[in-house]
Amino acid sequence: MSSFDNHHIDHLSASSVNLFAAAPALWIAERLLGRKSPVGAAAHRGTAVEVGVTKGLLDPKIDIEECVAEAERVYRGLTALSGDPKREAEGEAVAPIVRMALPELRSYGANVVAQEKIEWRAEGISVPFVGYVDFRFTHHQILVDLKTQLRLASEIKRGHARQVASYAGQFGDNIDARLTYATPKKVATYQLENIREHIACLVKIGQAIERFLSVSRDPLELAGLLMPDVDSFYFNDPATRQIAWEIYGV
Repeated sequence: MSSFDNHHIDHLSASSVNLFAAAPALWIAERLLGRKSPVGAAAHRGTAVEVGVTKGLLDPKIDIEECVAEAERVYRGLTALSGDPKREAEGEAVAPIVRMALPELRSYGANVVAQEKIEWRAEGISVPFVGYVDFRFTHHQILVDLKTQLRLASEIKRGHARQVASYAGQFGDNIDARLTYATPKKVATYQLENIREHIACLVKIGQAIERFLSVSRDPLELAGLLMPDVDSFYFNDPATRQIAWEIYGV
């Protein structure tokens, strides 16, 4: 029985691996102790925009304003009970981001697969990696992951690079992997390079997780080996800081 089995983990994802690398104490709280942090309005904004953009890509003839309306409807539903003080501001960003992102992605053509499941295994890790590709344009073999922001990134973020590389690596050397960053006013698409290096980094972190879990079957004992940096943005939400206090006493 592997250390993943001991902690009831049957797969890894790029987001989980990235969280362990950035905030391992929060990873333990969420993944091992089941203390999930609240989903903020910014994350719901991203989900809503993706729904609207997907609608417009799968039906190239549909008017963009119908896609905007769908995205706003999804956002309202997701945040109906949210106490996030940024809920209104994030909601106002949904429509203009859809209007920026959809034309950018429609330029790749209509042959698109959305939310395609990817599963693969790496040497030295006893569970598979599982993820979902935002969009793959099959005619050109272009793979795109959509990220929504309020301020435009000037380059691909490292965690995003690992995430998209984990998808792209399963389609061979001919895949063209890209990340599209969209804000209410700007959109930019960056081509992902050094895919194999990013995958190697992802695997190395996954192996580190498995070694760490092998230390103990008791998640509280593992938590006792770490301390969170509560000044990190990962702990901006008061509920997440409360989780840190209850588990780590800080």
